[in-house]
Amino acid sequence: MQYGVEMPDLESTSEDRLDAPQLIGARLGLAALRSVLEVHRAWLEKRPGGLQASLRGIALAEANLEKVNLERADLKSAIFIDARLSGANLSAANLQWADLGNATLLEADLSRADLTDAKMDFALLAAANLSEARLVRTSLLRANLREARLLEASMEQCNFKGAVLREASLHQTKAFDCNFADADLTGAKLYHAAFRHCKLRGISGAGSNWSTATLLSCEFQGADLASARFERADLRQTSFWCATLTGSSFERARMTGTDLERADLAGARFHDAVTLGANLCRANLRGAQGFTPSQLGQARTDRDTILPNGTHGPFMLGSGAHRPGRIEPG
Repeated sequence: MQYGVEMPDLESTSEDRLDAPQLIGARLGLAALRSVLEVHRAWLEKRPGGLQASLRGIALAEANLEKVNLERADLKSAIFIDARLSGANLSAANLQWADLGNATLLEADLSRADLTDAKMDFALLAAANLSEARLVRTSLLRANLREARLLEASMEQCNFKGAVLREASLHQTKAFDCNFADADLTGAKLYHAAFRHCKLRGISGAGSNWSTATLLSCEFQGADLASARFERADLRQTSFWCATLTGSSFERARMTGTDLERADLAGARFHDAVTLGANLCRANLRGAQGFTPSQLGQARTDRDTILPNGTHGPFMLGSGAHRPGRIEPG
């Protein structure tokens, strides 16, 4: 990083400097930035005289960069705090160690961008495209990613605590050891996603779709997942302790060793699910559908389990308690 270095404006006029308070880091005037962008555009178009933009360590806090084209630019350690980047093209850009805290990136394109160690806390990323992006130790604390696209994104040790991901698309996303605690994933789509050792405690995920997802050793304690879909998902060793899963679907899910203790599963569907060793102690299964005596017999139940027919457990073969009873309204 070129901290403390000032880059002169090409036209050397004070009027052309960015109207933004400068932070620690190299400073760039408006005319110089325009020149960089023009030369970068020529490079993208393979015209003579073109050069790839390099804004390493440049401070552009509060800058108005809406719809700017910095595709494949080198933005390592650049400072975009409070910057306006709505509609910007940052696809395949190097944003390692960049600071985009509280930046506005509505509908911005960050597909294939490298966001390793980037800071994006409180950033506004609604409808942004982060498909195929690389996020390693990236911080998105309380960021707004409503309706964002993260298809096939790769995420490792990222912080999404308290982030908004309502209606976001995370198809085939891979996440390892990431923190989504208290995030809002209402209506999110996560078909064929692969989450391993991720923390999703207390998330709001009503109506979210995890069909065919792999969720191994993840934590959903206290999550609200009413009407969520886990059809054909692999949920081995994942914990839904005390989660709300009313009306959810686990049809054909692999639930070996899944912890559902104290979970509310009223009206949930379990047709053809593998429940060997699943923990249903103190769970509410009233009105749950699709259980066979074998399925329920292979899971763990206790006297505090409310079985599908409304009686208390533990489940006994031949009792008929696997058949769903009526769920009382309210």
